[in-house]
Amino acid sequence: MSTHSSSRRLSVAAVRARKGAGNLVSLTAYTTPMARLVDAQADIIIVGDSLGMVLYGMPSTLGVTLDMMVAHGAAVVRGSTRACVVIDMPFGSYQESPEQAFRSAARLLVETGAQAVKLEGGQEMAETIRFLTGRGIPVMAHIGLMPQQFNAFGGFRAQGLDAHSAQGILEAALAVQDAGAFSVVIEGTAEALAKHLAETLEIPTIGIGASAACDGQVLVTEDMVGSFDAYTPRFVKRYAEVNIAMQSAIEQYANEVREGVFPQREHCFGYGKPLMLAPATTAENKEHRVAL
Repeated sequence: MSTHSSSRRLSVAAVRARKGAGNLVSLTAYTTPMARLVDAQADIIIVGDSLGMVLYGMPSTLGVTLDMMVAHGAAVVRGSTRACVVIDMPFGSYQESPEQAFRSAARLLVETGAQAVKLEGGQEMAETIRFLTGRGIPVMAHIGLMPQQFNAFGGFRAQGLDAHSAQGILEAALAVQDAGAFSVVIEGTAEALAKHLAETLEIPTIGIGASAACDGQVLVTEDMVGSFDAYTPRFVKRYAEVNIAMQSAIEQYANEVREGVFPQREHCFGYGKPLMLAPATTAENKEHRVAL
């Protein structure tokens, strides 16, 4: 058994069996502390390449590297015990060939202890998904709005709003299912289409800006709790305003330092005890003691 994983974790097979609206709760995590918080409620933790934007201030996910995903993925696995951990394959780590994708995915699973990888694409990625799953690497697919392809889409725009686009997404969904994906994220997609996919596909659908009919939902945790507020996607519901609380705490701390209120005696060690020094042994130390 891997030293990274626990038998208590929700397995890929168990995720695959959870068809039914609302049966899967998913959130993102990029760090050990966040993983510990999320793990209590989430069935699936996705270590998303969205970390490039949320943690590193990148304008898109394209600058995220495989090394970054390995480091953050391992941190999340260390911080969780029950959720199925899925790691995004970053842009450029899998599109070249199935063989490249296998090397990248194998590294992600071996070096992190995660249970599965996620990659974006439909028919064009079907051969790669089949190659990976045939070699023991579970794959979560991602269709609809695909952030790694925002240049081709002309920005982060909702998909499936016209007949041609909707047909393309339907075909993509069927292709990734046929290729062996155990689940599929449907992002930024017309509600009626997402509902149809949830009812049509045999594998679980995980919606983000899609439909309540999906078998599960996922949000970027920092969006949901209000700790990332550079912008708020339309599909995000804010359940807290963490940044406001943090800003208030930081301001209070700064004021107390400037006013001499912090630190107080309970924040110091050996408060009130006289200074004790060992006998001086060198000329330099003797001079230092004299100065004291």
